[in-house]
Amino acid sequence: MSHTIAVGQRGSVVSVNIADRKGVRKTPTGSVNLIFDRGVDGDAHAGDWHRQVSLLAQESVDKMVEKGLDVTAGDFGENLTTKGLDLPALPVGTKITIGDDVLLEISQIGKICHTRCAIYYQAGDCVMPKEGIFGVVLQPGQIEPGDEVVIVELGDGTCDRTPPPEGE
Repeated sequence: MSHTIAVGQRGSVVSVNIADRKGVRKTPTGSVNLIFDRGVDGDAHAGDWHRQVSLLAQESVDKMVEKGLDVTAGDFGENLTTKGLDLPALPVGTKITIGDDVLLEISQIGKICHTRCAIYYQAGDCVMPKEGIFGVVLQPGQIEPGDEVVIVELGDGTCDRTPPPEGE
């Protein structure tokens, strides 16, 4: 995807995924509850930090399928699999609504993988380091597949929950 990102753009949730430990594929489920400033209820990544909720576009998963990998939603450890939005193009600080209640602020684009986790070895590759995004929960609520995702405010590249890069 290489179109311009703008307020009002819409996508949707394809899958909601959860795991009780880190570094493993997440299991799709019917719905998840997001807790204010914590993340997905019952997920190993929930907590008092800047990567409370992880998102990956179905379009990114599809790229891995085209490379011959047998992967699906949740296999890269993402909580929310979406479609229709160019997630890595969203600036940090962007606010998105999901469904009727949830408001997320994007806190990080991609991540550094210091070691290859189980996902890498199980899937053969991982798109999360380049194309996954992370957010903090500003307004809680329930999310399920089919919920609409809407860009409500473009960020300025900062999020007060994001720590400074290492070395600063």
